[in-house]
Amino acid sequence: MRKILLFVIVLVATFTSNAQDSIQKKEKIKGRFFGGVESNSQYYIDDSKLGDFNYDNHFRSNSYINANYNYGKFTAGVQVEAYEPNALLNYNPKFEGTNLATYYLNYKSDKIDATAGYFYEQFGSGLLLRFWEDRALGINNALRGGKIIYRPTNEITLKAIYGQQRTGFDVANSDIFGFDSEFYLTDWLNFETSDLSVGASYVGRYEKIDEADLENPDFNELTNAFGVRVNYSQNSFYLNGEANFKSKDAALSLQNTISNELVKSGSAYLLNFGYTKSGLGVDVMLRRLENMTFLSEREPERIDANNTSLNYNDKILNYVPGLTKQHHSNLANIYVYQAQYQVSYLGEDKMKSGETGGQIDVYYRFKKGTSLGGKYGTRVAVNLASWYNLPGKYRYFPREYDTEFFGVGQRYFSDYNIEIKKRIKKNWRTGFYYIHQYYDKSLIEGGDVVNADILSLESTWSFQNSKSIRVEMEHMWADADRGNWAGGTVEYNFNNSLSMYVWDIYNYGAHYETDKNHYYNIGGAYRFGASRLAVNFGRQRGGLVCVGGVCRYVPQNTGFTLNFSTSF
Repeated sequence: MRKILLFVIVLVATFTSNAQDSIQKKEKIKGRFFGGVESNSQYYIDDSKLGDFNYDNHFRSNSYINANYNYGKFTAGVQVEAYEPNALLNYNPKFEGTNLATYYLNYKSDKIDATAGYFYEQFGSGLLLRFWEDRALGINNALRGGKIIYRPTNEITLKAIYGQQRTGFDVANSDIFGFDSEFYLTDWLNFETSDLSVGASYVGRYEKIDEADLENPDFNELTNAFGVRVNYSQNSFYLNGEANFKSKDAALSLQNTISNELVKSGSAYLLNFGYTKSGLGVDVMLRRLENMTFLSEREPERIDANNTSLNYNDKILNYVPGLTKQHHSNLANIYVYQAQYQVSYLGEDKMKSGETGGQIDVYYRFKKGTSLGGKYGTRVAVNLASWYNLPGKYRYFPREYDTEFFGVGQRYFSDYNIEIKKRIKKNWRTGFYYIHQYYDKSLIEGGDVVNADILSLESTWSFQNSKSIRVEMEHMWADADRGNWAGGTVEYNFNNSLSMYVWDIYNYGAHYETDKNHYYNIGGAYRFGASRLAVNFGRQRGGLVCVGGVCRYVPQNTGFTLNFSTSF
């Protein structure tokens, strides 16, 4: 039945996408059918250097079909997901087989926006609550229940939600409810050159505590979280601030279980301000997190001997990305930072309760015709980011801590970088990047403390008929872990539809000869209309794959990849 359902939806989507335009031309109707299909498949092979593929099924695929129908103020939709015969490597094992994953019915008018079924939502920056989907990370934590948004005026937005969080093709064993409000005060205060808005949020998680697991808990079955925020801008200046608080709850042990040993409240503060004008931009972001693990089930689900649901970003209510520069360099993404918002006691010298730190971005453009700008101008961007453990007093046994609000503790990570982009000729653009990274792997994922310096140079030449070629060379000097790396990329665009690339990164500085590997890739992509087809063959470097500051771990592997997506 699941395969039949999948086939029917594909058939309906294909037929509707072709017939919809002609039907609407003949009859003036309000109905509209839309959606998309995406399939990501891999065939893993044995590799004489990296080793054999020691998992079931060399061929694996993740496929998604999303179909929606709108008529007037009503919209309904479903999403079918297929993980056949298994999901891609290191996706949540609960994504198994083919099934109806999400469905919804929405009504939207000028003042009311109501949804029943599965839905996505975010309060503020997401530090208390965010339900979202990112297929590259294997995340779909939608809430199944109901949501209503009420806008009595253009200046007021009120939201209320209730439901249970998605996990695999099921839902978590808890009830989530919340309320969010946003008030736009600009018109009320008669501001002419500035904008001001304020907001407040509440999130509640109710999870029954089984006495067989924990008798007489020192915390309530209902966990309450509150947040307030403000957004202000005037001319070229802007400021956004947010403060969030979570009521007392059990902190997870090393075994990812709960007890009365350590019961603490949590907090999250975010401040972002900056200034922009023609040719100049400055942005400052500061954040302090303490015990901000917020899950739909207090105890992570044990998946196997080495992994829990946390390893797959599953049953997480809030959104806490690492706030660092998102580099496009392959080597700059070997040591990536994951936000440290949880309480974790790894040893007597490795006791963590959160993070504090920030990043500063400065952008400047030297004008055309100046000595540094030259004929076409020069763009310079500097980014400085540093993140630390919270300072305070820590006791290993029995576990206890008392943090200080200001100051810094042990350094987790820092990334200081500069990029210079300059057009040499009308059809020749260049880029220079220097990055220095400090990564305490022992505190974040276990391993060495690494200092790395990365240098990258790239050039892009454009030709007639939308043809272009991009060449990038990069090198990393690292004083620990796997040592030095070198890499290069060549990408050729035949036109706006067809492109090909080849790249390789080589870990030539590894201590042992068996660890010196080339991680090469060759592939291309073709776009036709609303569709895209991409193929690739090569090796995947084992480690973290990150999107927008959120990461998942991928083991090293070798194989063929086929990606197809279309919308209708």
